[in-house]
Amino acid sequence: MPVGRPPNSPRQESRHRRPRPALRTPRAALTLALAGAVTGAAVVTALLPRAARDSPAPGPAASPGPAPAPGAPGIGDPLMPLAGNGGYTVRRYTLDFDWRAPRTPFAAGATVSATATQSLSRFDLDFAGNALHQVTVDGAPATAVRNGDELVVTPARPIPQGSAFTVRVTYTADPTRSRHRDDAIRDYGWVPTADGTLVCAQPDGAKLIFPANDHPSLRAPITFHITTPPGISAAANGRLVGTVRRPDGRVRWTYDSEQPIAAQLVQMAIGKFTFVDGTGPRGLPVRDVVPDDLVGDTADFRSLTPEHLAWLERRLGPYPFRRYGVLVGDTDLPVALETQSLSVVPKDDLLGDRVDAERNLVHELTHHWTGDSVAIRRWSDLWLSEGHARFYERLYSDEHGGAGLEAAMRAAYEQHDQWRHDEGAPAEPTEPTLFKVMRYDGSALVLYALREKVGAETFERIEHSWVTAYQGRAAGTRDFIALASRVAGEDLSPFLTPWLYGPHTPPMPGHPDWRVDPVED
Repeated sequence: MPVGRPPNSPRQESRHRRPRPALRTPRAALTLALAGAVTGAAVVTALLPRAARDSPAPGPAASPGPAPAPGAPGIGDPLMPLAGNGGYTVRRYTLDFDWRAPRTPFAAGATVSATATQSLSRFDLDFAGNALHQVTVDGAPATAVRNGDELVVTPARPIPQGSAFTVRVTYTADPTRSRHRDDAIRDYGWVPTADGTLVCAQPDGAKLIFPANDHPSLRAPITFHITTPPGISAAANGRLVGTVRRPDGRVRWTYDSEQPIAAQLVQMAIGKFTFVDGTGPRGLPVRDVVPDDLVGDTADFRSLTPEHLAWLERRLGPYPFRRYGVLVGDTDLPVALETQSLSVVPKDDLLGDRVDAERNLVHELTHHWTGDSVAIRRWSDLWLSEGHARFYERLYSDEHGGAGLEAAMRAAYEQHDQWRHDEGAPAEPTEPTLFKVMRYDGSALVLYALREKVGAETFERIEHSWVTAYQGRAAGTRDFIALASRVAGEDLSPFLTPWLYGPHTPPMPGHPDWRVDPVED
């Protein structure tokens, strides 16, 4: 998840500072009220097929299948009820972007290959902020109606349970469309740059980019086709399959994500880039994507990636993807983001202090084990992603001349009750407090407490087992507690539950002198 500048940086905002006190929100009130009104009836219609001809004489009576019904508009996450969609699974996305110029709308299309998990009379796609042109299902025109951020698609005929089907959506993409959050995310969706654009889709901004099944637990491979003018490059998650130059000089870039990817981790960047190739541990391909005029100035810090990979592999096991790289963001974007296999790091993070730069680079790289490979099951499990990234970021800093881990954790311990008051316990966020400091240092503190409880050696075995057992899968807080208990040989639920859900911060094992500051309303 994103990481901002460390607390000693004058540019750092709310990600690392102690947050202002806020009105307390009930810990249990996680279910959001659904937004009511239908926002526009942009309807895509076309002639429906003729009625089927007379069917053959019926044979022996067969048991009827389930009656077609609408797929659910969300998968039931209490914090984001409309995230994801029910009734189908996505097998692959194929995205087509015909980019023209900075901040200029352009033609786009998305092909969603899916399988029905129920008999579908209609289904939803998460899709917002784009001018819709046409929707087809298996080549036949379909009816599509916007309902807030949901695109409700009714195919010409119901889709039987278990059937594969293909949805094609054509639209005009608007690279100026973004949204804002009052936490570490800030502005997200399309992020304009001086000569192009990049994408920060977390947490639910993918629907501003393409029609998706947008929840962190839902993943599918993606093929990108991005067409750019001469002299402009494109980058995306995964492997560059090839380029084709057209007669008019425009270039079509094709990328394959290689492995399934959650919509919030998608990257598509366009600009005047230099591709800098290197090699990581065991021959891992490393390719950085750098604005032409920043190649030299960012080289020192980018060259540290192989060292960072090796350091994390010693603690978490082999890097879980087929390649890695850093996309240098030539933008005022205040945070970095772990877009899968190609982390976005703002240029300012790579032009300053080495200790600060390394913390941010290690943070985003750690997410590739915890957050990208091991996805979170529900948004309330975000502490597992951000807490791990912050813990290893601080551990790396401690071992390489930066701030000490124990001092940082003691400072977090002092503020922990205040964070619980303002932002909820680590595993009990509300939607507005998802990316507040409790999910970062506050959640890293839970992992530190676990290490103090079971000892460093057992803790390392827990961590390695966690990223190994759930590699390529989604997992949640209960899964972590159960796995940690199995590895440690003791039931850790009585220890971890108060840390993750309790109204007050428990005593820190091995540090009876640590004290929690009083809460200020």
